[in-house]
Amino acid sequence: QVQLVESGGGLVQPGESLRLSCTASGSITSHYTMGWFRQAPGKERELVAIVFKGGSTNYADSVKGRFTASRDDAKNTIALQMNSLKPEDTAVYYCRGGRFYNIWGRGTQVTVSS
Repeated sequence: QVQLVESGGGLVQPGESLRLSCTASGSITSHYTMGWFRQAPGKERELVAIVFKGGSTNYADSVKGRFTASRDDAKNTIALQMNSLKPEDTAVYYCRGGRFYNIWGRGTQVTVSS
């Protein structure tokens, strides 16, 4: 029922930053768990970060210290601040949420290339 839409992807050089946003079509107050995932060509989708209601987060080791996930329930959004981007971060990034953590966005492309 709820739709999630990612935005903010693009092409950047290594070392640069991007900020992704995911906006829900309705309230996310009941979305206890929301997350960011990514999928690179030829690879399976992998977890990047989880942000819980209240703001607690968990990160994949590969992005720890570089990425920061957050949520703003008043704006029905979650965000992913990505710093010190590497070519290995190139992927389609997806937002996941929903009351039952069963809703996916369509993804936004992030390309890191010199």
